[in-house]
Amino acid sequence: MRPDPGLAGWLQLSLTPGIGASTLRSLLGKFGLPEAVLARGPRELAQYLSAPALESLASQAVQESTRRALEWASAEDHHIVTLADGSYPRALLETADPPAVLYAHGRLQLLQHPAIAVVGSRNATAQGSANAEQFARALSAAGLTIVSGLALGIDAAAHRGGLAGPSSTIAVLGTGIDVVYPQRNAELAAEISRRGLVLSEFPLGTAAVSHNFPRRNRLISGLARGCLVVEAALPSGSLITAKLAAEQGRDVFAIPGSIHSPLSKGCHELIKTGAKLVESAEDVLAELSGFKQSGRASTAEPRDAAQPVSALLAVMGHDPVDVDFLCERAGLSAEQVASQLLRLELEGRVTALPGGLYQRLEKP
Repeated sequence: MRPDPGLAGWLQLSLTPGIGASTLRSLLGKFGLPEAVLARGPRELAQYLSAPALESLASQAVQESTRRALEWASAEDHHIVTLADGSYPRALLETADPPAVLYAHGRLQLLQHPAIAVVGSRNATAQGSANAEQFARALSAAGLTIVSGLALGIDAAAHRGGLAGPSSTIAVLGTGIDVVYPQRNAELAAEISRRGLVLSEFPLGTAAVSHNFPRRNRLISGLARGCLVVEAALPSGSLITAKLAAEQGRDVFAIPGSIHSPLSKGCHELIKTGAKLVESAEDVLAELSGFKQSGRASTAEPRDAAQPVSALLAVMGHDPVDVDFLCERAGLSAEQVASQLLRLELEGRVTALPGGLYQRLEKP
């Protein structure tokens, strides 16, 4: 599909250095659509634009950037959505700073689906990643598109869970849409562009720079009806997303964890300050009207009759512990404990942590 001819004006304004989203919206409010803005003389525009921005507006560099963006948008499943488009996500229009232009690759209709943000630590534990994927799969099955940021750890697990359900997933980038970051998630990003949607407000070629990611976070929360934080340290980008969600009037949910885990501190802080403690997808759905129950997706330990809890697991609890602690509590030798831990790791019931610690896992 060829891009709308009026798109060039939107791109020219949005790609001009010195014209941010707020300034662009002011210009549109004063003069109308971009064609009308660009038809104004320099003297009139000077009331709204700095001298460098006025000089750049018709520069060769901006014209070339506009041409490249139009060429990108002409490819299959590539879209550039403006504030004037019917496909612009209604949820973002409710926020204080909606981007004037969005670059999208994949299933554009997902922008109109009800959604939930699922975010958390890049350095996730095995249990945290399992929880994120499990919750996301159940919430996708219940009719919520999963929105996250394509980071390592919890984000990646949430995207995988979203893809496993019918409502799929949206990955919101802190880079240009043609830049994959982190590179380790390149295969996942490609899969999302085929079966979900990849989204960015940043111009093509924008590299990964730190100040763009907090801006990206406001879109993650803004697209969603609520924000679920799975694991988060203090401080963290996930807490920024949760704070933005609260400011945007979205529900905030948090999964509790061990009091000894640094990655539980952020969730516990959110719960103390008003976030809803959740142990299952049903806890989330209960707060959001209009969604069918999804089936079990709980952080509580399921019982498998074919696989009884071992004596070692019985004394292990759910907090990280070392071998000496297990020897003392179970009355076993170090060799016996090591042998049982190896078997439990192979069964996916225990995970090894840094510092010689081990932690019990929920069996999916």
